[in-house]
Amino acid sequence: MENQDFISTGILRSDLKVGVVSSVSAQTVRVNLTHAGSVSGSYIHGNRYGKGEVGEILLIEGQQSIILGRMIEVKLPERDRNEVSERSTGKDNIDAIGYIQLLGSIDISDLKVESGIKSFPRLGDRVFSAPLEFISLIPELINKGINEADDNNISINLGVISGGIDSFVRVTPEKLFGRHCAILGATGGGKSWTTSKIIEECSNYKGSKIVIIDATSEYRSFDSDNVIHYHIGNPLNSHNNSIEFRIPPTDFVESDFIAMFDPSGKVQGPKLKEAIKSLRLVTLDPRIATNGVLIKINQPKTDYRRALNTSGNSKLVDNPSQPFDVTKIIPQIIQECCWDNQDSWGAANNDLGYCSSLLTRIQAVIYSPSLKSVFHGDETLSSLGEVFDDFLNGDKRVLRLCLSDVSYEFYAREILANVIGRKLLTLARSESFRKQPLLVIVDEAHNFLGKRVGSEDHSVKLDAFEMIAKEGRKYGLNICLTTQRPRDITEGVLSQIGTLLVHRLTNDRDREVVERACGEIDRAAAAFLPSLKQGEIALVGVDFPIPMTIQIGKPVYPPKSDSPSFQDIWSKN
Repeated sequence: MENQDFISTGILRSDLKVGVVSSVSAQTVRVNLTHAGSVSGSYIHGNRYGKGEVGEILLIEGQQSIILGRMIEVKLPERDRNEVSERSTGKDNIDAIGYIQLLGSIDISDLKVESGIKSFPRLGDRVFSAPLEFISLIPELINKGINEADDNNISINLGVISGGIDSFVRVTPEKLFGRHCAILGATGGGKSWTTSKIIEECSNYKGSKIVIIDATSEYRSFDSDNVIHYHIGNPLNSHNNSIEFRIPPTDFVESDFIAMFDPSGKVQGPKLKEAIKSLRLVTLDPRIATNGVLIKINQPKTDYRRALNTSGNSKLVDNPSQPFDVTKIIPQIIQECCWDNQDSWGAANNDLGYCSSLLTRIQAVIYSPSLKSVFHGDETLSSLGEVFDDFLNGDKRVLRLCLSDVSYEFYAREILANVIGRKLLTLARSESFRKQPLLVIVDEAHNFLGKRVGSEDHSVKLDAFEMIAKEGRKYGLNICLTTQRPRDITEGVLSQIGTLLVHRLTNDRDREVVERACGEIDRAAAAFLPSLKQGEIALVGVDFPIPMTIQIGKPVYPPKSDSPSFQDIWSKN
């Protein structure tokens, strides 16, 4: 373990003394501050220490253990509040009071960090600023002593403790991704920067497998030999070596088609489902078809019943995952619009008129440029399943799937992302990731999670990534979500997220969602979220009971997420 200078000097240093305890309660400690009147903090070995500033991590010297805390408020006693003026600046004799939120305990013998307070401090106990090199090691010391730490552990270097110069924070993949991960923050807070840093760090290790669902093509700058790029359609911006792939209709289920075709009223939905059922039967027994369509108008039911009663067919035609030729859906719906007699079908009826708008919409969907890769994809292109097979069996460590050319028309982008998620979950359930865990990173996750699409009568919930969050971990499939709108992510998903990397959040509803999603972060910790700097995160979660503020390191391949510069484009002439 690196950065162990504090082992010889101790973590309670006289030159970092803040003050002494003057009051103790169940959750906070009040301290009389010694250096409240100082013009600024102190610089020791290049690192700045506030010695009692709000947000600072502090150590309280106890009799049985050292208490870890965070300064949440600094003020003057009411009687002295008028003594602070411009003339008093720089005086050390200001009688200030600080309030420390208690975070956890540190074992005196081996520096093991644990949540909860083993023994509360006593009046008169001294309070110190925590050395930054010790703070950077807190993730490694949680439930583990200093002598148990192993320099050979696989770990991800996130960045440095804010205010430090070489206090690097390293986190093991088990703690970061083991219970799923989410990167949250308002626009411009640095989410993409953090995501790129994590992808780079993970790709440094042989055996790592990461899939990026890139909704905006901002990670096309990732130019490592360990990554392979794929795209759907013709994105405006793509990596030079990106490969086009297709998602065949056989990867879809019935609900995907219902969501895209969006039937309305009481006639269109049943006719669409009946047409899908007929086309499945045609796929199972092509003998009953004419040009790929089951002709029903004025036809007997003899061959239909024979095919339906063939062993297993009656169950398969009702299986939502059973493939069929979706390009025949329009003529098949026309055949469904007829009278149904006991032993035969009759003439066409008025239902065709009710389905005319559905047929028009299906035509528009099938020939939509966004869905060309589905309905008219080049058969020579690799399918989604082949892309995953090649990646999982190859030596590449990062697979980037670009969806930037897929529009939101007909819910195309949401549905295709859901199809990708469902494919991954199917692979996970077949034990494909048990020996080689897979991390899937979903960019702009608020567009894909918790969505219900389609009309009210036939709406469909897109829940593939929600299912991954709920059950993927036991199969070796972990998810990392990035979003600027945590409030749009269902609580059912966020409650499954064990680690949060939270950038600046200015919306109070977003902060409330974060508080509810992670029980380890309370209102005192959440109060710091609006004031985080760009590129700064609060690391919180089940395995991180001590909230930490980290400045994310610069990635080797920064994302292409900058907006156009008005200064460069506009002119005064």
